[in-house]
Amino acid sequence: MDYALLRGLHAVTVVITLLLFLLRGFWMMRESPRLRERWVRVVPHMNDSLLLLAAIAMLVVGGLNPMQQPWILAKIVGLLAYIGLGTIALKRGATRALRIKAFIAALGVFAYIVAVAVTKQAVPGMS
Repeated sequence: MDYALLRGLHAVTVVITLLLFLLRGFWMMRESPRLRERWVRVVPHMNDSLLLLAAIAMLVVGGLNPMQQPWILAKIVGLLAYIGLGTIALKRGATRALRIKAFIAALGVFAYIVAVAVTKQAVPGMS
């Protein structure tokens, strides 16, 4: 498979992930019953699975080893933090205030992951 095609697929699924997370976060803050609709619980996970598969395929096709590329390892660690914070924000947070704080923190981590991807530096802005 072509690396550029995989990268394009990865980028599109990243945008979809962000849009769906923003929508679900908005509904969480408004305590909307829409957050419990079946498609809302299924579609984001399907997209995120495709995103992850594209990322893994890019590693394989590009011959990249996360243990030899600090920026890729930083993205993986950031992804784990984003997933944890997102779970607290949308599901597991005990209070609305805690869910909102986790949502904002997750967006910050998402921005970090994108910055790492763009700069290919584990600490963007540092040369």
